[in-house]
Amino acid sequence: MKKEAISRSVIKRLPRYYSYLEELNTEGKTRISSKELAGKMKLTASQIRQDLNNFGGFGHQGYGYNVADLYNEIGAILGVDKKFKTILVGVGNIGKALATQINFTKRGLDLIGLFDISKSIVGKKVSNLEVFHMDYLSEFCKKEKPDIAVLCIPKSAAYEVAKKLISNGVTSFWNFSHFDLNVNFDGIVVENVHLGDSLMTLAYMTKNK
Repeated sequence: MKKEAISRSVIKRLPRYYSYLEELNTEGKTRISSKELAGKMKLTASQIRQDLNNFGGFGHQGYGYNVADLYNEIGAILGVDKKFKTILVGVGNIGKALATQINFTKRGLDLIGLFDISKSIVGKKVSNLEVFHMDYLSEFCKKEKPDIAVLCIPKSAAYEVAKKLISNGVTSFWNFSHFDLNVNFDGIVVENVHLGDSLMTLAYMTKNK
């Protein structure tokens, strides 16, 4: 029997569950009911049960969920234990902020390489990693075989950079370039980040609250 695809909305809620369960685990809470979890996360108990049932049964009737077990299970579902090899292309303001401020390891990624074309940054170290020139990208990929690329580059450069990365075996992208990779390339995984769109959404909600 073919497994049904899990909706993107469910997948996007998983990190919220994971973060909240991490807080509960740190506080020493051992169990929580779907009703309690729903109240804290502004969801319904039914929604939480439906979400988690996509991945198997984790709760127990009359007991609820074991916090530590559920935290570990959702972490495994998200792949935080995998340590996917990751490179970042474009070490400008956004790229540098991501490299220094995001805990990639905690989120299942191992940041192993930084790339740029600017003489002002190539050769320097950011977050204990040397910034390589883009000319070294193919050789690096063949040697290290990264799984994921973070693109913090101009839209005009995104197509050629993505094409080069895909030809070297990279098929997952955290994309800040505003270039629609899915339209131009098949068989890749993309998480697009549009900071400007997010701000406009906030402005709309503020206007209409």
